[in-house]
Amino acid sequence: MSRDCLFCRIAAHDLDGDIVFESEDVLAFRDINPQAPTHILVIPREHIPSAHEVSSAHAGVLAQMYALTSKLADDEGLSEGYRLVSNVGPAAGESVPHLHMHLMGGRTMTWPPG
Repeated sequence: MSRDCLFCRIAAHDLDGDIVFESEDVLAFRDINPQAPTHILVIPREHIPSAHEVSSAHAGVLAQMYALTSKLADDEGLSEGYRLVSNVGPAAGESVPHLHMHLMGGRTMTWPPG
């Protein structure tokens, strides 16, 4: 855990978050600036700065994150489809340097995204 990381602080319950799921390894909470009717962030509790730093040692937590996005999509009624996004670096829009996936749905998504 990084004491300077916003998402680590939410995971530790040092900061409030609208948490929709938590386990020993992963956490999901609603984005405070939603870009779709459903916009949930899924993070590992372990501080991994971004997808660029992921290694094979993270396979288990990544599988948990993807399985959780499927469960949350079902729970949120996103049967028509949803988008998963993981930004890497400030130029791509990553504003919190902690690996996370955006689960977005509830509206038609356009391409290219931005």
